[in-house]
Amino acid sequence: MASDGTATKVGHGLAKVLGIKLHYRNPQGLDDVSRGESVYSVSSADTYVEQEPSTWEWICSVTPTGRGLLHWAYHLFPFVHWIGRYNLQWLYGDLVAGITVGCVVVPQSMAYAKLAELAPEFGLYSSFMGVLIYWFFATSKDITIGPVAVMSTVTGNVVDRVKESNPEFESHVVASSLAVICGCVITAIGLARAGWIVDFISLAAISAFMTGSAINIAMGQVPALMGITGFSNREATYKVFINILKNLGGTKRDAAMGLTALTFLYLIRFACNYGARRMPNRSKMFFFLSTLRTAFIILLYTLISFLVNRNHRSRSARRFAILGDIPRGFQHAAVPTVNIPFIRAYAGDIPVSIIVLLIEHIAIAKSFGRVNNYTIDASQELVAIGVTNLLGPFLGAYPATGSFSRTAIKSKAGVRTPFAGVITAVVVLLAIYALPAVFFYIPNAALSAVIIHAVGDLITPPNTVYQFWRINPLEVVIFFLGVIVTIFSNIENGIYTTVSVSLVVLLVRVVKAQGRFMGKVKVRSAVGDQFGQGDTRYRDVPLETKKDEDASRTIFLPLEHNDGSNPQVEPQSPYPGIFIYRFSEGYNYPNANHYLDYMVQTIFKQTRRTNPHSYPKMGDRPWNEPGPKPGREEEYSDRPTLKAIILDFSSVNNVDITSVQNLIDVRNQLDKYAAPDRVDWHLACINNRWTKRALTSAGFGFPTPSGDSSRWKPIFSVAEIGGKSSAAAAAEDRENEGEIHKQLSRDEEGGFGQKKAEAAGKADEVSSDTSDFKQTIAGSKAYGFQTKVAAVHGLNRPLFHVDLTSALQSAVSNIERRAGDEPRGVGTKEGL
Repeated sequence: MASDGTATKVGHGLAKVLGIKLHYRNPQGLDDVSRGESVYSVSSADTYVEQEPSTWEWICSVTPTGRGLLHWAYHLFPFVHWIGRYNLQWLYGDLVAGITVGCVVVPQSMAYAKLAELAPEFGLYSSFMGVLIYWFFATSKDITIGPVAVMSTVTGNVVDRVKESNPEFESHVVASSLAVICGCVITAIGLARAGWIVDFISLAAISAFMTGSAINIAMGQVPALMGITGFSNREATYKVFINILKNLGGTKRDAAMGLTALTFLYLIRFACNYGARRMPNRSKMFFFLSTLRTAFIILLYTLISFLVNRNHRSRSARRFAILGDIPRGFQHAAVPTVNIPFIRAYAGDIPVSIIVLLIEHIAIAKSFGRVNNYTIDASQELVAIGVTNLLGPFLGAYPATGSFSRTAIKSKAGVRTPFAGVITAVVVLLAIYALPAVFFYIPNAALSAVIIHAVGDLITPPNTVYQFWRINPLEVVIFFLGVIVTIFSNIENGIYTTVSVSLVVLLVRVVKAQGRFMGKVKVRSAVGDQFGQGDTRYRDVPLETKKDEDASRTIFLPLEHNDGSNPQVEPQSPYPGIFIYRFSEGYNYPNANHYLDYMVQTIFKQTRRTNPHSYPKMGDRPWNEPGPKPGREEEYSDRPTLKAIILDFSSVNNVDITSVQNLIDVRNQLDKYAAPDRVDWHLACINNRWTKRALTSAGFGFPTPSGDSSRWKPIFSVAEIGGKSSAAAAAEDRENEGEIHKQLSRDEEGGFGQKKAEAAGKADEVSSDTSDFKQTIAGSKAYGFQTKVAAVHGLNRPLFHVDLTSALQSAVSNIERRAGDEPRGVGTKEGL
């Protein structure tokens, strides 16, 4: 104790030397129990003094504990949560889904590898490692990780740019190195549990990126589909389109294979969808037929190619372009090459690669999680993507992420757990070792048809764009901007454009957040069946309402009806000179000036200066308040003087130094405007302890110091607490009394005299308690019934209120008290 006192004295002495005002938050110089809160009787309530949060408390809350680290490690491998309950029914669903996805991923992965400027086998390697590793870290049962069209295109662009400046670098080495770097970054983000950063990318940006990329990829595959050569399909989409038209005369036999394959793919899907609608009882069969159409088309056209090219295996003798030799097994397994020259060669492409990996996977995972009624962990999904791209390159894989088409197939096939990925890995492994000879004859045009057919589903349909327009027209502009930039530039610039513009729009919304002045309206609940029948205009119709005043309540609506409320319902001013101001989107340094400038400007328009003779001479006036012209006297309007401001903090979570300092400046400005009176500042609906600490540090939360010696009369919101004194306990006593009387009646009929006497004694005791309770109710004036209650907010901050109603009651009560009038209706229903 002595050491604590010494430390306190030393601290106070040091603060005095440094000029630190320790009592800045208590300018009245009163102790904690004498600033007015003692006016509230504690005879029937439990006193509550709210403690401020401390820095040490915050440090403890963010410092990992041993138990927290164990919890983090346990959730790092989600499969341990369910693998112990794995059963045969789950296995059956996973087998069906895994084999189905395997039949789709084999041809797709080889096609996507060509987008990445790599040999087809690298697509198989990426598919194998993606589905094999993901299930260890998965929080989604539906996601299938592997090569995807957009990421493959981005990887191909990176490989092309690196090869131009460094021809000695092999393409697959560059792709593997890029995968390792992206995997490291994404794994670090996931382990830090910072998956929330993906939420900064809006749905409009994601849709624009997917749509623009799909158009870009589809247009880039048309030359291979038609057998047209002589130009690069990696240029901007519009240039590729122009070159296709210029070289349309150079179409080869490949067009016969590609166009018919693409036509058959759409015909099979249309026929299966039509059959499922006409025969719902066989919808499952049609689903699997539709799902396997890609594998069927590849096998069919591989057979045709074999029959045509079996005697023309040399490249020059082939009738149309085919894949050619595919090595058996993992021939490119090696430690990835990651060094400074490699990183320097593609450093500028790392951000866009990471963004593509993140947004495509997380968007798909969240979407299917909502559809199938489970929640994903975004941070854990980042760990899954990162580890997959870290380990995959050791077997020759390139960057992989979640696939929309394969995820949809897996979900519809009835997958039960992430273990289905292992089944898919087995199918891919069989393809790597058993089918390379068959892959030799796959037509390139058929693979291009598969790609075009797959990316067609990524294009945002017009109806969805229309729904975007109905929700927010501005984001539709962002959507089309991203699509246009992607078509006329490239995918990377399209991604940067949409993400940047979305963030700019977000910042503008935060900075230009508009506050609202609120008025009070008395409403009551009504059965309004008459509304909405025929004429929708206001009609004076009889409504079923309660007759007593308890049916009504006071609500607060914007005075300008910005919320769309009925303009015929006119909110009333809370009280002459009292303003209720609501922050709409948080209150921080970007929007503090905008909020408060509008508030002060409106207050000046609707009030007058308290002392009209504040400037005896013309020269005393400030330049921005020149006053009336010479020879004319100033007109004093009938506008009220400023008395109190109520700030609604319901949408505010945190404040900062700048926003609080702006609030202090405005308080000082309005105090001068209202002098010699003082402006009371009431703050309602504060939902963060640190926000309360910041505001009390600035002097808010208790009355403004003045020379007036009259006592402040705070009004607190109280709530009933449990115990023998509660109304609930009294109601239980009444029920017990009724049960005892019933038992007495039965005992009297049965002749149990002794039990009757005992029960009568108990009944008298309960009756006595109940009658006392009823007397308490009858004698109560403040709360309607005498019960044990406690203050909801701390008594040490009387100007922090639980809601706007209590804030307005307190403001009106003390204004009238200072005016020397008795409060009219304060604390009652008539007062508001």
